[in-house]
Parts: sequence; C-alpha cells; structure tokens
Amino acid sequence: MTDEQEIQAETPRAKLPVFDTDATPDDAVIARALKWSIATLVILLAIAGGIVAYLDQPHPPIKERITDQKRIDVRTAPIIPIPAILFSDITLNAHLTFVHENGAAGEKLLPESMGGGCAFLDYNNDTFPDILFVNSDFWPSQHQRSQQQHSQQPSEQEHHGRKRPTMALYQNDGHGNFTDVTGEAGLDVSFYGQGVAVGDFDNDGWTDVFFSAVGPNRLFRNNHGKFEDVTAAAGVAGSGREWSTSSAWFDYDNDGDLDLFVCNYIRWTPEIDRAWHCTLDGVQRAYCRVTDFEGSFPYLYRNDGGGKFTDVSESAGVQVKNPNTGVPVAKSLGVAPIDIDGDGWLDLVVANDTVQNFLYHNLQNGTFEEMGVRKGVGLDSRTGLARGAMGIAAGFPRNDNTLAVVIGNFSNEPTAFYCTECGAIEELLFNDDAVANGIGPSSLIWLKFGLFFADLDLDSRLDILVANGHIESDIHKVQKSQQYAQPPQLFWNAGSQFSTEFVPLPKEQTGDDFARPIVGRGATYADIDGDGDLDVLITATGDKPRLLRNDQALGHHWLRLKLVGTKCNRDAIGALVEVESAGVVQRRQVMAACSYLSQVELPLTFGLGNSETIERVTIRWPDGSSQNVPHVVVDQLLTIQQPQ
Repeated sequence: MTDEQEIQAETPRAKLPVFDTDATPDDAVIARALKWSIATLVILLAIAGGIVAYLDQPHPPIKERITDQKRIDVRTAPIIPIPAILFSDITLNAHLTFVHENGAAGEKLLPESMGGGCAFLDYNNDTFPDILFVNSDFWPSQHQRSQQQHSQQPSEQEHHGRKRPTMALYQNDGHGNFTDVTGEAGLDVSFYGQGVAVGDFDNDGWTDVFFSAVGPNRLFRNNHGKFEDVTAAAGVAGSGREWSTSSAWFDYDNDGDLDLFVCNYIRWTPEIDRAWHCTLDGVQRAYCRVTDFEGSFPYLYRNDGGGKFTDVSESAGVQVKNPNTGVPVAKSLGVAPIDIDGDGWLDLVVANDTVQNFLYHNLQNGTFEEMGVRKGVGLDSRTGLARGAMGIAAGFPRNDNTLAVVIGNFSNEPTAFYCTECGAIEELLFNDDAVANGIGPSSLIWLKFGLFFADLDLDSRLDILVANGHIESDIHKVQKSQQYAQPPQLFWNAGSQFSTEFVPLPKEQTGDDFARPIVGRGATYADIDGDGDLDVLITATGDKPRLLRNDQALGHHWLRLKLVGTKCNRDAIGALVEVESAGVVQRRQVMAACSYLSQVELPLTFGLGNSETIERVTIRWPDGSSQNVPHVVVDQLLTIQQPQ
C-alpha cells in the first residue's frame, strides 16, 4: 500500500441518507385525500350553480301603483321691461362753448388729472336752472416762461397770446338754451379752480357761490345777479398752501344760516410733485400716486352773520389725526351732508382717497364725532382696506327707512353702496350691498368720479348715474383693460322686480350720446327745459363738457318742489320731504352738495310712475317744524314757503 492509499483508508466517509427503493406509498392515505378533494370541488360547483340559477330565474313583475295627482298650475313670471332712458347730446345746440383748461404741458402735475366741477343754480331768480363751470389755469411757471420769451410783462388775462381761462356762467332761457353771461355777472376770474358750492349764505334771496382751488379759495356774494368777491371779508380763503376740492353749504348748528364745509385733499406743491419722478412704465413720466403725499385737514366755517365766518375746524372735531404720527389722516374728495339718524341735525359723510372714509356724527353742541370705521362706511367691508374714493351721494333709494351712501372708487375697485336702517345712532350700522345689488361687479373696471341719485325715468325709484374716466392718457399701454376716456354708466333701480336691485342699462337703452366715452369728472342734474324729467351735465378734464337732454318718453307723472325757508335758512337746505302716491312713500332731502366737485339743483323731483294722484306731502323743515301740504296735483313745479 502506498502512502496515498494508506491516508485514504484512514479517512472516515461521510454518512449519506439511505433510501429504501423497495418500499411503496400508503395507498389508503392517498385514496382518502383524493376523495375529500373531489367532494370539496363538487360542493363548490353546486354552490356556484345555485347562485347562477338564482340570478337567472325570472323575477315576479312589479305591480304598478297609480297615484292620483292634483293638476299643477304653472306660474309664468311677469315680463318686466327695462326702460329706455334715452339722452341726446345738446352741448353745441345749447351754445355751451366752455372748455376746461387744466394747464397740462407734459410735466404731469397731479391737479391736472382731477378736472373741475360744475353746478346748476338759479343765479338771477327767474326759476330756470343756469350752469356754472369751474375752470383751472395755466401753471405759474408757464407764466414766467411766457414773460421771458416775450421780454415783457404778460397780461394777467393772457398766456402765450391766449386769454387766461376763467370760470364760466351760462344763463338758461327756460327751454334749455344758454347764453354766456360770465363777464357781465362778474365771474370772469382766473385761478386754479377745482370745485363749487352754491347757497344763499346771507339769506337775502340770491344764491352765492364758493369756489375751491389749488391755493386760496374764493367766495362771491350775489348782488341781484352781479357777483362780488367777498373772500377776504368773510375769512374763508383758507391757506394758500392747501388744495381744496369738494365743499358744501349746510346748517350744522341749526341757527338758521348756512355754514361751510370744505374738503382738503393732500399736502401738495409742484416742487414736491416733480421731486418724486413718478413714471408709468419705469421711463415715461406719470401722475404720482396719492399715497406719496401727506393728508390734510378739512375746513369747517361757522357762519357768524354779517358776512363773517369763523374757522372752527379744530374745536368742532373734524380734524382727524394719525394716532401714531399726529399728521392729518384725511385726503378728501367728496362730501355728502345727511341726517343719518333722523335726529334733525345734519351729519357729514366724507369720501377719502386711499385712506378711511369719515362719518362725522353731529353731537348737537357744535361738535362732531368721527365714527366711519365703527359704523361700517370707513373701509372695504370685504378686505378691511381703504379704497380710492372720489365722488359721493346719499339718498333713500328703496322708498323705506333705508339710507344709502354710494361712493365712486378707483379703477378695479367696485363702487360702494353702504346701506343702513335709519334709527338711533347707537344701533346704526352700514353694510356694503354693492355686490348683491348689481352695482359692484358692473362698476369694477372703471375709474369713478362724479355720481348721484336721481329718478331719471320718473318711476318713483332713485337711479344712479356715474361719470367715469381715467387719470392717465396712456393707461392702455400698461393696462390693456383700461382706457383714458370711459363711458358713463346709468344704473336703473328695478326695486324688487329682479334678482338684483340695480340694472346697468346698455347703450341701446340710453342712446349713443350718453354711452360715448368721456374723461368724466364732475356730474350734476337739473330740469333745464321744464318738462319734468332731469337732464344731466358731465365735465371732462382738459376738454369740453357734455350736456345731455333727457328724452325718456315713458309717460310717467311727476312732482317738483321748490322750498323757501323763512325761520330756517332760505334755501331750506337740510329739509326732509315725503311724498306719498299710490301707497309708495318717497323721501328726499334738500341738498345741493353731492357728486364730485359739483352741485345739483335745489328743487326736488319726485317721479310718480302711472299714478295720477298724490295722497300726502309732508315737509320737516331744518328748524324741526313740520308742514303738511294739501291738495297737491301732479305734473307741476310747486313752490312752498315755510309758514311764519
């Protein structure tokens, strides 16, 4: 045996499993398993077959049950036609040649964009509404350049060979035809005018005129149709550094004479404006934003009689300060005097641009408490933010106890429609119904300025007219949805006839002349031709105005009332009148101040629809006395004098 063989012999072998190849499986076990498998399969097949058989079997027919039903009467909603309130542009035919001058010469100074106001007034007491336009002016720097170019002192009434712009007064002949009487009436004066307020401040029976301005304001007393500048003697010029806008004559202390409230806008000078280097697109010069400037306090002048006024702005509580900085909050453009709680004392709602609106509640002791935010008119109720408020108006559009304040806001901000149930001041709270009543969505895109309540179709419900127009002539270059000239809007008051309270009338219902775009600013109304319906005047910045004759032909009846105070102020400003006809009670307040920089006529117009009778006319005079006027017939202008 070799060594290798010896080693292999000594190595133990691994043990492997051993299978008995001769063994056989247990046949009994296999047989039992096969029987159970077959039995289980048979049972499953039987169950499945049973289910299929059950599902396939025919179901018994469902017995038809017949139920007796009452016949249903289908009600058809009444068809409510939207009225045609057509207007015709009669500016040229009426001989209105006025063109507003804003002084624009490429520098883009902010006042140029704001336009000028207008007013209807009866300056010569012939019962016909005349027209007064507020003009602006060339800038002083332009006068200086003119002087240097001509090497001589320029005439006070000339600029580059052109006559200086002046205010403009047009006399009405009673048929809607007008004659320029500016010079003979003494109003051919030049300054950078903004707004106008008309009222008989000395109770002599002749309407006086106050002009707001960039710089000193002006007051003109009416001496039997000839106006005299009494600004210095009256003490109402204000500061030469202020920019005044809308203003209002009203008797805040109920002493029988008219006091004066004046909105001031912002602290502005040409130097401050130029220093901002404002642009539209990063390159092109643009009008600056209001947020770039500080606010300013308004004026409240108490009428002391004898042609004298005292500035009581601070002591009366109308100077609202920022609690953190102490600077003025107000940037005011519109004011609406209204008795919000029916206590017989006139309050004030003020529209502010980019800051909270004000509600000055009259405390009956010569002072006011500002409560705009607390009472719901200060801010946008949806966002809690301030908006760019311009024009303002107040009225009773629902012919009930609901007072509404409508405010025109900047583009892409809806017109506000604040409503409240008149009552005690503690319970009074305004709610903005603009979206629900149809005004908000339709007004959103436009830039709103002048606006007012007026029953333009004489159906007994107050409609709303809004003048629109942007401030930037090139706005379409950066905002495709915007344009400089914009169409005015007329919201017809449908009452409860539709799902929305106000319906924006399309061009087919107002006419092409009304719907044509304009760079609208001031807006006002009066019955210029004595036919009972209200005609409309809209001004444009740097352009001619538009006088629109109301040509509605709906056959509605009407009543117009002119009030003359004897124990209260002679204009009866602040008087509240109720007219009941066919079960509908309409309420109107005598007040010229509303809109934007403008004034409406003092006579009140009540549309009566198809009603031919008047059940009641009740007057609550500003001194608190009441008067019932019996036996009033429709379709007339009725002058009512306060009983002695």
